[in-house]
Amino acid sequence: MKNTLTIALFLSIGIQAVAQVPEDVLRLSWHAPSGTARNQAIGGAGGSLGGEITSMFINPAGLGFYKVSEIVLTPGFTLAHSTGEYRGTEASSDHVNRFNISTSGFVSATSDPGSKWVSKAFSIAVNRTANFNNTTYYKGNNDHSSYSEQFADEFSQSGVAINDVRYSPYLSLGTKMAIYTYLIDTATIGGSLQVVGRPEYLNSVNQEQKTTTRGGITELAIGFAGNNQDKFYIGGSVGVPIVKYERRLTFTESDPNKDVTNNFGFSRYEEKLTTTGVGLNAKLGIIFKPVPNVRAGVAIHTPTLYGLKDKLWTKMVTDVEKLFGPNDPGVDSITSDYYGREPIYKYNLSTPWKFIVSGTYIINAVEDVTQQVGFITADAEYVTYGSSRLSSAEDNANDDSYYEGVNKVVKQMYKSAFNFRVGGELKLNPFMVRLGYAHYGNPYEDEVLKAGKHVLSGGLGYRDKGVFIDLTYVHTIINDVNFPYRVAPPKQNTYADLKSQIGQILLTFGFKL
Repeated sequence: MKNTLTIALFLSIGIQAVAQVPEDVLRLSWHAPSGTARNQAIGGAGGSLGGEITSMFINPAGLGFYKVSEIVLTPGFTLAHSTGEYRGTEASSDHVNRFNISTSGFVSATSDPGSKWVSKAFSIAVNRTANFNNTTYYKGNNDHSSYSEQFADEFSQSGVAINDVRYSPYLSLGTKMAIYTYLIDTATIGGSLQVVGRPEYLNSVNQEQKTTTRGGITELAIGFAGNNQDKFYIGGSVGVPIVKYERRLTFTESDPNKDVTNNFGFSRYEEKLTTTGVGLNAKLGIIFKPVPNVRAGVAIHTPTLYGLKDKLWTKMVTDVEKLFGPNDPGVDSITSDYYGREPIYKYNLSTPWKFIVSGTYIINAVEDVTQQVGFITADAEYVTYGSSRLSSAEDNANDDSYYEGVNKVVKQMYKSAFNFRVGGELKLNPFMVRLGYAHYGNPYEDEVLKAGKHVLSGGLGYRDKGVFIDLTYVHTIINDVNFPYRVAPPKQNTYADLKSQIGQILLTFGFKL
């Protein structure tokens, strides 16, 4: 397997930028956006269907199908659970349940049958672009590496004297904490003084990691579209995504034999990371309806330009048993507060481009939509994950060089991928039955890393006298990987395979004006 992130990325950068790593790119771009209950019931496909407020977040040209105004509200409830496989051991996480608000807003439409532009529509809406509410857990016995090695490698190559560690700008916060708690130490090996991780003296270590994440990306958008002779539909929207993310992580490494004479009992690293910020993006699209029962659409999503702020709190506890004598309690603990205020990092992120091609077939495509039998619709989406870029939001030369290294790794780690969404609706007036499926492709360049998202959905709808109610259940299966830490080449990194099961119940209320 390729060394997807080498220890060199962390050297000579110091505490100022250690919170931002290539995984941040994926967290804010590899997701299946939510929508109204109707949109989600058909797999989230909406690039050519039109007449749906969710169109503004997929292909804004779909707003051009509106000829009367409407108001929409979509509350939702999410249930999440995951399993992790690490070093041959499988473990399950706790369940996470959260309420949220999905696509809601209003569409204002005007009609002018005597004009070339027979209708126009303007919309303001809010959508849940990403849902971070989840928990993951994995554990296993590792005879390959220790998480202390990353800190030992950094310190040994930094050239920093042991007495200068606390205030050195050339060491990461984690390495400083490892030195303070004696997780890493110096030893004479082969006649030379070297820096080693204390767990490296063991044949193997037990490792476990629990991560709980909360929050999401909520996008506020304004869109406009026009209908040219019921043949061409052109639209655009501007979105302002608001990020609120919190991660609580605990990683523990311990002696599986519980030998009280080897100077290592356990080491525990705790972390609380909060990310907040605001972005800006644009979406442009067209839909062509050559005949009443066929629609084809094309849309482009620009990268979202985020301004982000990370706030990081960490704690490390290490038990070195009787290293300093029979009366030594052996446990040393330190938090990031020891080095001053909690570290705050400000940076910018540019997410991938998205290109969408869509098609829809209407069954019994008469002008009176109440007489239509149903439809089948599909989207194919191409996302350029490797084009994402991080940059510093502060004037710091060290930060610039750090982000250059991160961006090189992003380009090596991630590739472009295809996503596919398909769904259909059968009308049994005044009720509707819907089914859908979506697949989000593997964003990792390394073929050994298996990842993907499968979305299965179904729902019911009711429409009568301008009032509509839709109920949908969406089940998302996410396969991903997680690296608990990184070690220097030529040693390969170890990782956990994660499988998350996320259920979402959506209920949309709306009425025509």
